[in-house]
This record gives sequence, C-alpha cells and structure tokens, in this order.
Amino acid sequence: MANKENSRAIQKRTLMLVQLGVLTAIVVILQIIAIAMRPMFPAFTISLVLLPITVGAAIIGVHAGAWLGLAFGAAVLISGDANLFLVFNAPGTILVVLAKGLLAGTAAGFVYKLLASKSKTVAAACAGIICPIVNTGVFIVGSYLFFLPLISEWAGGIESSTTFIFFSMVGINFLVELGLNLVLIPVIVRLIEYGQDRRVT
Repeated sequence: MANKENSRAIQKRTLMLVQLGVLTAIVVILQIIAIAMRPMFPAFTISLVLLPITVGAAIIGVHAGAWLGLAFGAAVLISGDANLFLVFNAPGTILVVLAKGLLAGTAAGFVYKLLASKSKTVAAACAGIICPIVNTGVFIVGSYLFFLPLISEWAGGIESSTTFIFFSMVGINFLVELGLNLVLIPVIVRLIEYGQDRRVT
C-alpha cells in the first residue's frame, strides 16, 4: 500500500514538472514571437504570454502561476525588451518586470482556485481578466516609482506623464492582452480541463 502511494506521488510530481516545463517553454517562445512581431505592429505588442500563465495557474496551482509569471519576467529581461528602462534604472527595472509577472500569475491562480468549485468557465474567465490587470497595474505603479523622470522626458513634461503612461505606454497593450484573453476563454477552459483530466489520482 505504501509503495503504491509512493508511486502515485512520484507520478503526480513527474506530471506536474512536465506540465510546468512545457508551459515555461511556451511562455519563453511566445515572448520571443512577440518581440519578433513588433516591427509589424509598432503601436502595440501582440502577446499571448498571459494565456499559458493563466492555464498553468489553474491546472497546477498558484505556485505554478507565480513561477510562469517569473519566467515571463525573466524572458523580458533576457530578450532586451526592457533595455530602455534598464539603462535608466537597472534595479527598478528588474524589480518591476519580475514582480509584475510573478504577481499576475499568482493572482490568476488565487482567483481560479477561489471560483473553480462554482464554475470552471467563470473561474477561467476571471483568472484571464485578472492576469493582465495585475500585470499592467504593477507596471503603472513601477513607472511612477522608478521611471517618472524618464517618462516625463518622453512625454514632454511631468504634467503629460500620466496621459503618456495610460494612453501611449499601456493603454492599447492592455486592451489587446485583455481582449485576447477574453476571446480565448473557451480555449483556456478546454486546456484546463485537458490538463486536469491527466492528473494522477
């Protein structure tokens, strides 16, 4: 009996690590694709990275959402996508980029866990909504804390900084990310159900 329980525990942990590894790879690949597509869509960033973060947070748990969000942040830093901010304030950039991904994934996991017993569709929808909200919200807060002088220079004055942050830097990106997550809610639900059906019991 003990051997059987140990075997199940090992299988469950192995499955979780495989799922987490695959989703981590997907997060990194999608971030690379987003950067490669930027010349085609200079006004905003096409990003599907928050989708696997939401799925991982729901299938595996809050800790997986946090890890995948952290992987997203690391991919942003390594890819050079945050270089303009790194040059201005490296510690602040690293903190903001890693924190926004980690907190977005964590929030998605908590929201899904809280609502899943009532409705998986509602839970997935809410997790898909909260993920870009937290991701963008942390970036906005970080912009005011660490990058306001740089942003005010881009905006042409401190008075224009708030308008520049909300409309030029995050406005369209946030709407695109939120819209994609909402449109892909059925896909998210299917992926969650598929992953959960393969849990070792």
